[in-house]
Amino acid sequence: MESFNYISFGNWEYLEGNVGAVNMGRGRMFEYTPSDTEKRLESLDSTAISFLEKLPTFLCSEIRSSGDAASMLIKYGRISQTTPGPKEVSTTFETLIDFGEVEFDDIKTAGAVFGADRFQLYRTHWAVREGDVREVLLRLANLKPDLAHLIAEQETPIADDAEIQPPPRDKKILGVADSVESFLQLLYGAPGKAATETFFRGHSDARYELTPSLLRKWENGDWQFMPSEDRLCKELLIAHHDEFQGDQYCFDRLVRMQHYGLPTRLLDISGNPLVALFFACSCRSDQLEIDGEVIVFQVSSGVVKYFDSDTVSCLSNLSNLTYAQKNDIDLGQDKEAFNETDVAGKLLHHIKSEKGFFEGRILPDDLGSIICVKAKRTSTRIKSQSGAFLLFGHEATLPDAGQGAIEISRVTIRNKAHILEQLDRININATTVYPSIDQTAVHLRDQHRSPQPIKTDTSAASNSSSET
Repeated sequence: MESFNYISFGNWEYLEGNVGAVNMGRGRMFEYTPSDTEKRLESLDSTAISFLEKLPTFLCSEIRSSGDAASMLIKYGRISQTTPGPKEVSTTFETLIDFGEVEFDDIKTAGAVFGADRFQLYRTHWAVREGDVREVLLRLANLKPDLAHLIAEQETPIADDAEIQPPPRDKKILGVADSVESFLQLLYGAPGKAATETFFRGHSDARYELTPSLLRKWENGDWQFMPSEDRLCKELLIAHHDEFQGDQYCFDRLVRMQHYGLPTRLLDISGNPLVALFFACSCRSDQLEIDGEVIVFQVSSGVVKYFDSDTVSCLSNLSNLTYAQKNDIDLGQDKEAFNETDVAGKLLHHIKSEKGFFEGRILPDDLGSIICVKAKRTSTRIKSQSGAFLLFGHEATLPDAGQGAIEISRVTIRNKAHILEQLDRININATTVYPSIDQTAVHLRDQHRSPQPIKTDTSAASNSSSET
């Protein structure tokens, strides 16, 4: 098979003996899973569950280190009766091979068995890993030769199983636009909804994921930046402290960091659909034929917050926690139990540094949410782009069709060059969208460049002249 479930827990006692019921927090589902596969599965509908239950499954402990050596508990089997709840996913695990405690020479060797990085080995989560399960079993057989006969007895997957694929993406496409007029017609034709605000985002390539830069992954599902969030923010503050002197809240700092290109948990959105359309068409000349996309967000008014909101402070200050501290967050706890934990105390310390009056009552449900935030218009860029942001909480993901109070639809964009010409005629261009002197200079340069002269055969002209 080309994929397998990898389910990991930090509690070793949980995996000792016969394991029946397994429960995993919704926020830990599909971490370290390739992005496209994650998006296909995150709804956890019946088709997604059927796919998961057909995959072979490794149930493991988080790894333990002793000097250079390391070890972990490993079981191999299958899952069934998978039931998604609002906070947890429960399933039943049937053990086919119990490898017990498997010892490794070092962490790197342990990671090579499953094709995992060191962060994955130290984290409670449920991943769908790409790889041939038979090769993983053979690597384990080399480490546990007394169990080799059990591995040999495992049935070879039948041909149909080799073709198992996750369900298709659940994207709501309003239609295809190849002009400003057709784009606006599609927007006006979509049904409105009471008590909502509408925002937009443009992607020059429709294959781009709707994910903040901090939460992006490599193709194999490993994080690109997430484990380094606190260090990224602190290093930039150290290097350019004066730039952030006027920022009152952590959210203000994140907006400024986003503006300068640092990976953050913010996703830019705009209240102006034509600005989003401009971004959907803006690309290199050799990418003009690639379909772009405008994403339309209908956001319930109740989850639209302002820069000084207490909820915004809670989510923004997650950026000040180390990766290890964020791993200690358990959103499944009730409010009282959560606020008594050490990590809640650390988060509260950062929140009180900007809001001394804040009471120590952090809501776990809020901490794992995605909210829409209207920022201070402190820069000409935010003003020109009608800027707002989606702020992603702890372990938050945004399904293709949206979730809860955020509904998502899309418009596919083609004929980009023509649309850019139309937008320029109504003053939507790089100068107005990026109102900085360098962008204005580039736009003016391109707008007023004289056409390239037609090349002539100078050698032939010279010969003709000499013959006359």
